[in-house]
Amino acid sequence: MRDDQKSSAPQVDLEELVAESDFGGRQPVGFAYGILLVTAIAWSLFQLWYASPLPFIFGFGIFNDTQARSIHLGFALFLAFTSYPAFKSSPRNRIPLIDWIFALVGAFAGAYLFLFYRELALRPGQPTDFDLLTAGVGILVLLEATRRSLGIPMVIVATAFITYTFVGPYMPEVIQHKGASLAKFLNHQWLVTEGVYGVALGVSTSFVFLFVLFGTLLDRVGAGNWLMQISVALLGRFRGGPAKVAVISSALNGVVSGSSVSNVVSGGIFTIPLMKRTGLSGVKAGAIEAASSINGQIMPPVMGAAAFLMVEYVGIPYSEIVKHAALPAIASYLALLYIVHLEAVKIGSQPLQRETMPMKMRLLRTGLGISSMIIVLCLLYYGVIAIQATFGPSAAWALALITAVIYVGTVWLASRYPNLELDDPNAPVIHVPRAWDVTRTGLDFLIPLVVLLWCLMVDQLSPGLSAFWGCATLIGIVLTRKPLIALFRGQSVPTALHEGINDLLQGLAQGARSMIGIAVATATAGIVVGTITLTGLGLMMTDFVEYLSGGNVILMLLLIAAASLVLGMGIPTTANYILVATLMAPVVVELGAQAGLAIPLIAVHLFVFYFGIMADITPPVGLAAFAAAAISKEDPIKTGLQGAFYSLRTAILPFVFIFNPALLLIGYDNWWELTVAVAASLAAILIFSAATMNWFVTRSRLWESAVLLVACFALLRPDWFIDQFYPKYVERPAQEFMTRVAEAPDNYRMAVKVVGFNLNGDEVEKTVSLRLGPKKPAPERLRQMGLTVTALGDTVSITNVQFGSYAKRIGLDVGYEIIAVLEPARRPSTLWPIGAALLAVGGIALVQRSRVRRSEKLQAA
Repeated sequence: MRDDQKSSAPQVDLEELVAESDFGGRQPVGFAYGILLVTAIAWSLFQLWYASPLPFIFGFGIFNDTQARSIHLGFALFLAFTSYPAFKSSPRNRIPLIDWIFALVGAFAGAYLFLFYRELALRPGQPTDFDLLTAGVGILVLLEATRRSLGIPMVIVATAFITYTFVGPYMPEVIQHKGASLAKFLNHQWLVTEGVYGVALGVSTSFVFLFVLFGTLLDRVGAGNWLMQISVALLGRFRGGPAKVAVISSALNGVVSGSSVSNVVSGGIFTIPLMKRTGLSGVKAGAIEAASSINGQIMPPVMGAAAFLMVEYVGIPYSEIVKHAALPAIASYLALLYIVHLEAVKIGSQPLQRETMPMKMRLLRTGLGISSMIIVLCLLYYGVIAIQATFGPSAAWALALITAVIYVGTVWLASRYPNLELDDPNAPVIHVPRAWDVTRTGLDFLIPLVVLLWCLMVDQLSPGLSAFWGCATLIGIVLTRKPLIALFRGQSVPTALHEGINDLLQGLAQGARSMIGIAVATATAGIVVGTITLTGLGLMMTDFVEYLSGGNVILMLLLIAAASLVLGMGIPTTANYILVATLMAPVVVELGAQAGLAIPLIAVHLFVFYFGIMADITPPVGLAAFAAAAISKEDPIKTGLQGAFYSLRTAILPFVFIFNPALLLIGYDNWWELTVAVAASLAAILIFSAATMNWFVTRSRLWESAVLLVACFALLRPDWFIDQFYPKYVERPAQEFMTRVAEAPDNYRMAVKVVGFNLNGDEVEKTVSLRLGPKKPAPERLRQMGLTVTALGDTVSITNVQFGSYAKRIGLDVGYEIIAVLEPARRPSTLWPIGAALLAVGGIALVQRSRVRRSEKLQAA
């Protein structure tokens, strides 16, 4: 085999791995290719139309949620059978007849609620034989599509829940139910919105698709390569630079790609060979890339698909979810940067070659870069606010015009310089470009990101509408960027326009094919959710988990973490999150409340989300680790184990924010407390990394690592030490409840004790955290969370809990009584344990520094 053939073989294998994982491995030719391409593009166009305001402007093509979900699933099932071969031996370059049949049957069954919406609405709860036949065939076809696109484990999970529906009377008493008839099961799962067409598929339809499409188009226009170059420019000159580039580029690439596998491949092809050249073993290089890539899903502002499901499950805006998730994500990435730095120090790694420049000039350029960025951000924010205030209803047109001018200007700037490409990572020397040289070639890539984030975070539009405007902006850029560059460079504009149109069509098709697995996963997860609502399993899980854990919250969390990891070995993060969150999130809140812990609901859902992501790297089935091992040519199991070890810093964070919600920026009254909490948390995760790596200033001794771990605990949970001597709350009488609700500051979290009877007739007492919104009269603030109370004398009773509200989600119910308001007690500051921990860490640093100096003296002698 020739050398060029040898070098291209791994690339082919990687492309096949990404295709099998994200798009389906089939690439037909001829007529079949045209059908596949047109269908995928049609799906993307339908989703853009559905999310846009255009149907309401023109007065046609308006679909309700149920109809849109049905069309969404119809497209997904058709593409699943045409894109994913049945077996490894099945042809990749053509679509067999049986797959065409499956595709058409699946499309009909999936779109059944749309096709016969009026007929089904006129006979609710009275399905015909044809309805039931379609439902039965639809479930079987969905399971086959799941097997092809997601693997057999997800099918086993769904089948187990289906079986549970019918064998309920024969199950152990703790999870026993009366069972259901076949007709009731089929109606519940397929013909209403309680099962397959439930919340999960609704979220996939409403906005997950558009965020995936946004990332695909952004990558198609060249933003992925640009972000990688920026990472190289910023970090390549430091010790362990390639590994740090892998970390930062994966964090940035998380905006572009929601797939751990494609994140590994897109960046790892460059970073893994570079890491190996600096002295890291292939296993560690692959593990660093895999560990960085899986965390792209937890990095705001655009997180993985499961994060958007939290909008529905937790009942808070996406901007709030981003706020709560930001600090743990930043801490996780900083810790990984520190880990790779320690690995570089251990092996004496040297930085990549960089341009020689006087220190004064380097500091000046850095200062100018940072100050310019701050000035631009300020001008952007206050400029948009000023335009909105000046132009009122016409502000959108003014902003569009200004954005177009800025876009043309940034493309003109990019056209003046050659397109930068990454150097060959296998070449003897690699050049680290200057940051501005890279930045100026892609400033226009920031425009759609700014549009998306402005709509999400400032205007607080719905995620779907925000993603639509981001995608609309990107479509304009994909179509016009190459023609504009060709115009400014004096090249052929028609040729560039043709390339732009082709990029757009391929991007729309690729975005749709990337969604097949997510759409099928959310539909199949709907079977599990439907089983829970049909059988009442969710209510029984509290008793079941309490029985297994003995009521111990830590043991319960360990069980849930283990369940997430095991399920995640065979199913994607999104489906894993749906299953575990649906079953376990209410259980954690309920059992924690009974144990006196007012655990915020968002903390529980992020806990499940984090461990679902961890499954992507955990052996024996960690697809991210397999992709990294394919590049590094190392054993995938060893790569996965090393990556899981690096990811320990991610694994401890969920346990921390369950007991210390401060990590989620919850529970602080002033900026000083918040600053201390943030600094302590970031220091703690770095210290934890040093302890687990057994290296701080130098190689640590066992007792030194132990001291660092204790200090880490003290920084992450300083209140634990104070809790041992001082009560956390002071109980105030229930009759003060309404007064305190009215007087509480904006977005205050109030802990209260409630007592009531559960479904078994047993009296339970629990502590819950009420999330109060903006300051308003007490009844209005309570109604915002779905709660109505009545105060009669000393008794405060809950008289109404709105279905699906925040109050319902945290376990409150009609008939419960509020028996006490928990006011934070006056006690010593958490600065005492934080200060003691920092002193201990400083002491270890001094001890190790003196040991290094003695070693240096001995070597010199």
